[in-house]
Amino acid sequence: MQSTAKPDREPVRKRKRRMRLFSGPLSMFGAKAQIAAHEKNIDFELVMVPFDMKQGYEPKHPEVQRINPKRQVPVLIDGDLEVFDSTQIFEYLEDSKPSPALWPAKASARAHARLLELKSDEVYFPHIIKLMQLWKTPLDPLAAAAREGAAAYYRKMESVLANQEFLAGSYSFADIAFYMAQLFGARMGADITSETPELLQWRERMTARPAVKIVVVPMTEYMRTQGLSVPAFLRPEAASSNGSRS
Repeated sequence: MQSTAKPDREPVRKRKRRMRLFSGPLSMFGAKAQIAAHEKNIDFELVMVPFDMKQGYEPKHPEVQRINPKRQVPVLIDGDLEVFDSTQIFEYLEDSKPSPALWPAKASARAHARLLELKSDEVYFPHIIKLMQLWKTPLDPLAAAAREGAAAYYRKMESVLANQEFLAGSYSFADIAFYMAQLFGARMGADITSETPELLQWRERMTARPAVKIVVVPMTEYMRTQGLSVPAFLRPEAASSNGSRS
């Protein structure tokens, strides 16, 4: 007697959507996450949220608004995971794709690198935020104090780089974080100078990295189209990019 039972069928597996990273054309923190994803050679979809020089990030992107209570980029969606904040995204990328490593292997070195990443955001960058608030009055004593605060931080990083190529010894998220922060410092009149030659050489090494170029070149192009000043150290990169499209 012939069996009428139907053969077992394997369940249809739903294809996982590409990782999505929400950023903005002038988002320092979004750029940090973008660079990290490129350094990890991750295949991801970049979603640039609406941005206007007059209205800022309005209207808010619905996914950013839904996921982040602060309604800010960067936001990352990977399957069922939804995470915001550049540092939290760093940590997820490192855990989900350990190679190439962007935190040092040794616990103490990793803690040092994480502290440097935190200091970029919480110690150095507040000086730059102050300059953003005072950009129309650069001679204001508060603006002068902010520039000196940034210069003092540069001197500290100069000593960190005395005998090594990168801030934590090996290339890490700490370098990505400070590179993007100082880029905005340069925009706001608090650029790195010849007073810190090791730091200038570090910046040259950073700018030459493909994962950095793929992010900062479009950012400088956006600055140019909006009539914003492009940091002097990035003008050759911007010019090279424009020449390659002509």
